[in-house]
Amino acid sequence: MSDIVISTENLSKQYRLGVISHGTLTRDLQSWWARARGKDDPNSRINIPTQGQARGNNERFWALRDLSFEVERGSKIGIIGRNGAGKSTLLKVLSRITAPSSGKAKIKGRVASLLEVGTGFHPELTGRENIYLNGAILGMSKIETKKKLDEIVSFAGVEKFLDTPVKRYSSGMYVRLAFAVAAHLEPEILIIDEVLAVGDAEFQKKCLGKMDDVSKTGRTVLFVSHNMQAIRSLCPKSMLLNKGEIVTFTATEETLSAYNQSLRNIEIGAETSINNEQNRRGSGAVRFTSVEVKDVESNRRFDFGMGETIRFEMSYETFKEMPGLAVYIGLRSGMTRELVTSAQHVLSTKKISAGTKGTVVVEFPDTYVRPGEYPLYIYISDTDLKSYDFDVLDDLISPLIITSDGELNHSNFNPKRPVGYFSLPSRIVLNEILS
Repeated sequence: MSDIVISTENLSKQYRLGVISHGTLTRDLQSWWARARGKDDPNSRINIPTQGQARGNNERFWALRDLSFEVERGSKIGIIGRNGAGKSTLLKVLSRITAPSSGKAKIKGRVASLLEVGTGFHPELTGRENIYLNGAILGMSKIETKKKLDEIVSFAGVEKFLDTPVKRYSSGMYVRLAFAVAAHLEPEILIIDEVLAVGDAEFQKKCLGKMDDVSKTGRTVLFVSHNMQAIRSLCPKSMLLNKGEIVTFTATEETLSAYNQSLRNIEIGAETSINNEQNRRGSGAVRFTSVEVKDVESNRRFDFGMGETIRFEMSYETFKEMPGLAVYIGLRSGMTRELVTSAQHVLSTKKISAGTKGTVVVEFPDTYVRPGEYPLYIYISDTDLKSYDFDVLDDLISPLIITSDGELNHSNFNPKRPVGYFSLPSRIVLNEILS
């Protein structure tokens, strides 16, 4: 008997591009008339060309293209890549939510998937009723599902709300129950998308442990995430997708290394992913034209030792008048994606005219962030940081990697120092030992 439970052959998915509606008939007619004349859409955001001649009703793009791979029973496979790489589309095809445009996907066994908040739930039904509904969809009898009910409810922590319609659940409650249902109703293949990011850190840890337990019973897990630490801890093997194609499908460390290198090769400019809101959000009123991470000797680096100085060199350009300008740099946790620390600096409180170009260097001296991988979040906007006129780079830059090497030359280095996000300086101000 073959141990291959997922097999794809030249799997491809094509979508047709186009804006369905701008919300009003007047705007729809304006956009249609602009496209008919080969002009930019007047309803698009500032400085985001729509290329009327090319963006017609017949333009199509390949979300997946010629994917061929096999997954063995009991595997834990991570799937990574930038936003728009095709990760979610692949899971939807494997889950039979959407059909491929060409190629084949063979699946052996029952599939439970959690791709979006609310997947598989009926909002008018209670939590209890949705558990039985999902069990029936997976082909389980009511008796089989009932045996799992207490375990599911305990894992999700929704005992008090079990008989409440799920439309009244918070997004966190929704995800906790949905994951518990998907993981406990014994599917042969469990498919999980980035939706787990909605939960808190403790619940994410529980989910990773449960997915690990699932694979130990011979079931297969496919896990899509931007959380590289979660991928690293759960999945021995990972797939890297880019523009709908497989870049590499090998050991996770090698795959993550290839992914980080691909991010380092991105040249940030005003037009980088400007038409892709998932990769780069903002109005286009101000844009980063260059972002580089360097050391004090101006060497471009992403790996630093504890105690080293890190410099962020950022250039920008404005495309409309700005009432002021501020820059924000955040380091995220590699596991929970929460902001670990951040720096905010006002560049100007005066009006800045359109067409202004500038460069700012922000230095983090003697960085005592604990060793780990820290995805970067870099943001520029007017001074209140609340308007729609901003630019943000998130998942377009390789994460910052902190090691302990920079501290090895310090005479007070102690490898048993308590862990955490920071190593803050401290000293004893009283040490009184009474005999």
